[in-house]
Amino acid sequence: MDAASVVESEVRARVRTRGIDPLGDPASVRRVVDEVLADYAERSLSSRAEPLIDDHTIARDVVDALSGLGPLQRYLDDPEIEEIWINDPGHVFVARRGRTELTPTLLTADEVRDLVERMLKPSHRRVDLSTPFVDATLPDGSRIHVVIPDITKEHWAVNIRKFVLRAHHLEDLVGLGTLTHAAAEFLDGAVKAGLNIIVAGGTQAGKTTLLNCLASAIPSEERVITVEEVFELKLVLPDVVAMQTRQASLEGTGEIRLRRLVKEALRMRPSRIIVGEVRQEEALDLLIALNSGLPGMCSLHANSAREAITKLCTLPLLAGENVGHTFVVPTVASSVDIVIHAASDVRGDRRVREVAGVSGPVEGDVIALDYIFESRRGKLVRGSGMPPHLERFEERGILIPPPLDEP
Repeated sequence: MDAASVVESEVRARVRTRGIDPLGDPASVRRVVDEVLADYAERSLSSRAEPLIDDHTIARDVVDALSGLGPLQRYLDDPEIEEIWINDPGHVFVARRGRTELTPTLLTADEVRDLVERMLKPSHRRVDLSTPFVDATLPDGSRIHVVIPDITKEHWAVNIRKFVLRAHHLEDLVGLGTLTHAAAEFLDGAVKAGLNIIVAGGTQAGKTTLLNCLASAIPSEERVITVEEVFELKLVLPDVVAMQTRQASLEGTGEIRLRRLVKEALRMRPSRIIVGEVRQEEALDLLIALNSGLPGMCSLHANSAREAITKLCTLPLLAGENVGHTFVVPTVASSVDIVIHAASDVRGDRRVREVAGVSGPVEGDVIALDYIFESRRGKLVRGSGMPPHLERFEERGILIPPPLDEP
C-alpha cells in the first residue's frame, strides 16, 4: 500500500479501538490523523516506508473519508459551489456561480451507494426498490435528492443542493445586487403590514434565500409556523415551529404529506404561516388559510408574476373534482397581495425582476396585477402600480415610494 493508504488504515484501526464516532466527533478523528501522521513520519526516517509527500492533503482526504462525504466533501466545503450532482460514477458535476463544471472526481458504483447511505443516515430516510426517490436534508442544511434504477436507466442519480445562505436580511440582498434599496424597503414594509406574499422563480433563482430574508422582517412578537418537504428555511425568530413531510414506511404507512402539515399548522395558533414551496393540492389549503385572514408566504416555480398567479389558480384543482375555477380564481384574487418574481441571469447572478400587487378585479379568469417594481433596461425600477391594503401601511407609518407616471 502507498503512504496514504497505510495512514488511512491505521487511522481507521485507532478510531475503532477508541470507540470514536467519526460522523459525530470529527475533531477526535482529526487528532487521531495527526497522531498517525506523526508516527508514520518518524517510522519513515528509519525504515523503507514510503515517505509522506503531502501530509496536508493526506490528512484532509482521510478526515473527509471518515467524517465527511469522501471525495465530495471538498465541493461541499467550497463556498462558491452551489450544487453537486452525479449522473453516473464517472461523471460528477458541480455548479459554481451558476455555471456547470465537470469535475475530475471518479467514483465507483459502490462508492456512490455508500455515500448516499451516509448522507441519508442523519435524516432516517431511505431509498430502495419500493421507494426509488428520496428527498432529505444533510446536517449542514444542504438538500439531497436521489433516484435509483429502474427509474433511472442504469446508475444512481444524486443531486446535492447546497444551502448557501449569503443573505439574512433584505438589505443583504441589496448588497448582493438582488434588490434595490427602494424595493427592499417596500418589501420590508409589506411583511410588517401582514400582506400575503408569493415568491416565484425557476430552479436556483434564489427563492428560498428571498423567503428567508422576507421572514427576517416579521415582527418578533409573532408566532410563525413553517411547513416544507424537507427543512430548508433558516428563520432567526424567537417563536418558530418548523415541520417537514415524512415518507411512507416499508409497510407503506405513516406518510405525512405537505397538505396535512398545512392543516396541522392552522391548529397551532400561528400568527403567520410559511410554506417552503407549493407544488400540488396543498395550494388549496394554503389559500383557504390566507383567505381566513392569516398572513402567510410561500414560494412556487413560475417564470413571471403573471404565471405564478395562473399556476396558483390551477394547483388547487388537484385537490378534487369538487374544486372549480369559479371558487379558486376569486379566492386567489382576494387572498394573495404581492407576487415577487426572481430569476438567475446568464452569469448566475440572482435578481428580482418583478414585484406585482394583486389588485383584485377579475375579468373572466384573469386577475389584474399592478406592477409596483419592474425591470427596465436590466434594472429594477418603480412601476406604475400601488399595493393593495394601503391602510395597513398607513397604520404602521410605512411610506410607499410614489408610482412612476410615464409608461
